Parts: sequence; structure tokens; C-alpha cells
Amino acid sequence: MREQPNVKIATDAIKAWQLTAHIYGLIFLLITIGAFVAYIIFDFLPIWIVFIAAGLTMLEWIITAFIIPKLRWRRWRYQVYDQEIYIQHGILIVTRTIVPMIRVQHVDTQQGPILKKYKLATLEISTAATTHQIPALPEEDASDLRDQISELARVEQDDV
Repeated sequence: MREQPNVKIATDAIKAWQLTAHIYGLIFLLITIGAFVAYIIFDFLPIWIVFIAAGLTMLEWIITAFIIPKLRWRRWRYQVYDQEIYIQHGILIVTRTIVPMIRVQHVDTQQGPILKKYKLATLEISTAATTHQIPALPEEDASDLRDQISELARVEQDDV
């Protein structure tokens, strides 16, 4: 079996994923508060449903904000070779993907507001079949890696 890739993504990925989880957690909390208000005003929901929803909301928030980002960061790895890109990710089910350079059609970097806050970017590698992502790379590393993969893919296609 092949060795796992050895390049990790930025540690600030944990902070970015935690911030995203907090935003989603707030949305679910507002929905839970809405259910509680509906119980008080309209009294059409049994109180136990409101308490279960509140408990599940808090449990979901704790798991997605504090546990999953660290586990996710620990598993995310990648390696760029001359002939291929090797990507590994997953928490319970670890996915290892090899993208041949000859199949790469284009490479993009993308950055939303949360990644921008931490000066991170996601590298997107497109093939004819699908798109692969390497998330939360430092901006300069993502830009350099985009250029490197683009150059390697161009060389591969010139050889064909």
C-alpha cells in the first residue's frame, strides 16, 4: 500500500471550520428558540419536543464546532507529484484520491469571507469527471500550488 501524503493543510483551517460551525449553530439555536416561542404562544407543540430540540441543538453545536474540525484537520493531507496529485481526507471513512496530471483541465483558487478572514484559500482541481478540493491553504501556498499544478498539467498534455 502506498504511503499517505505528508503535506497538511493550514492549522487555521480549524478556526475557520469552527467559525462556520458556530454560524450554523446559531441558526439552529434560533430555530429552537422559535419552537420554544411557538410552544409558549400557541401551545401546539408538546414541551418534550422543545426540550429534545434544544438538547440536540446543543449536542450538534458542540460536536460540529469543537470535535469535528480538529479530526477533519488531522486527516486532511495532500501531495503533488510530477505525474499526479494525491489527496487524503475523511474522519470515519478515509478517502484517498489520485488525480493524474494528464486529466487536470483547470485549477482554481476560491476564497469566501471566512477563509479570507484567516488568509486562507481553497484549491479546486477540475477534471472532466469531477472537481477535487484542497481546502484551507495559506493564500500564497494556494496560489503557488495552483501555478505549479497548472504548469505540470500543461507539460503532461504537451507530451500526449
